[in-house]
Amino acid sequence: MTEIVKPKDYKSAIKPIWCPGCGDFGVLSSITRAFAFLKLTHEQTAVVSGIGCSSRLPAYLDTYGFHGLHGRALPVAAGLKAARPDLTVIAAGGDGDGYSIGGNHFLHACRRNMDMTYIVMDNNVYGMTKGQPSPTTAPDWPSKLAPHGTGIRPFQPLAIALSSGASFVARGFAGDPANLTRLIVEAINHPGFSFIEVLSPCPTFRPEQKEWKHAVRQWQEDPADDPVAAAGRIHADDGMSTGIVYLSELPAWQPGSEQSTSIERLEQAFYV
Repeated sequence: MTEIVKPKDYKSAIKPIWCPGCGDFGVLSSITRAFAFLKLTHEQTAVVSGIGCSSRLPAYLDTYGFHGLHGRALPVAAGLKAARPDLTVIAAGGDGDGYSIGGNHFLHACRRNMDMTYIVMDNNVYGMTKGQPSPTTAPDWPSKLAPHGTGIRPFQPLAIALSSGASFVARGFAGDPANLTRLIVEAINHPGFSFIEVLSPCPTFRPEQKEWKHAVRQWQEDPADDPVAAAGRIHADDGMSTGIVYLSELPAWQPGSEQSTSIERLEQAFYV
C-alpha cells in the first residue's frame, strides 16, 4: 500500500458546501494535516459526526466515516472504539449538536475517558437552521428567535469537560491552522478522551466573529495536570485563549473480557 504523507490524500472528492469564510474549512484543513503528520491509514481511521454544518465533515474526508443522528456522535464513536480499539476514532460536531441534545453524551464520554478525540466547532449559533441561539450563545445576543437575547448564561465547554473527567482539554482557533493541527496531533496521541473546542467563526450569521482573529492568543502557561489549577485558568479566561489547558495521564477505559458476555449468558440470567 502506498504510504500516505500529504494532507490532500485524506480529502474525498466531495466539495464542501459551507458558506464562504466558514471556520470549518480551517478545521478540515487542520485535520487532514494532522492525519498526514501522523501518517494514519485510511482503513485504520474513522470520523463520526452528528447533525449540523460541522457534522458534514466525514463526507469530506477519505477515511471511514459515520454521519449519525443529532447529538449522537459520541455514543456511536464510543461503540466503535469499544468494538475496534485498534482504530483511531475522531468524533466531530458543533456547539448545538454537541452541547444541546448531545450534552448528556458529552458528560459521560468525558467521564468514561475512552481513547478517542472529540472536536467541537463552536460558533455560538445554530448555523444550518438559520441563526438561532445555541448553548454557547451570549445571553444578550439578539436573534429572530430571541430578539432581546435568551437571558441564559452560556454553556462552558472546557469547564464541563474538565469537571466531567476528560484527561485532555484544549481550545483551538480555526483561523490558526498550524496551532490547531498541533493540538489535533497531540489529542490523537493522548491515551484517553481528548476534547478540543475550536473557535470556528460563522461569518453568515455572526459576522462580528471575523474579529476573533484579533482577539485569540495562546495560553502562556504549560498545561496543568491539576484540575483545580486548570479550572482557575478556564474561569478566569474570556474564552479567547488557545492551547492545552489540562493534560493528565488518567486511566483510559479499555474494553475487556470482564465487561463482555455472550447472548446465551444474558438469556440465562433473565430466564433463571
